[in-house]
Amino acid sequence: MAHVITDRCVGVKDQSCVAVCPVDCIHPSSDLDGQDAFDAASQLYIDPEVCIDCGACVPECPVEAIFIIEELPEEYHKDIEANRQFYRTWTSK
Repeated sequence: MAHVITDRCVGVKDQSCVAVCPVDCIHPSSDLDGQDAFDAASQLYIDPEVCIDCGACVPECPVEAIFIIEELPEEYHKDIEANRQFYRTWTSK
């Protein structure tokens, strides 16, 4: 996994990152996955199997919730597993 979205995204879910992602690896989004899926999630997540490490999403996040994993502050290390866990149970449309 190259990038991770931290819990800074909880309750915000700004989709600017989704709009710039060239491989559609950020979910759930209202455009890609439907409004119900978007509303049901507390935050957005980056699919570790699809992310190509381009970094386009990082500057777009208004709450600075996205980090390259090597630069992830220790307080957010739990979010690595949260992102992985989301994709273990979630399926797109």
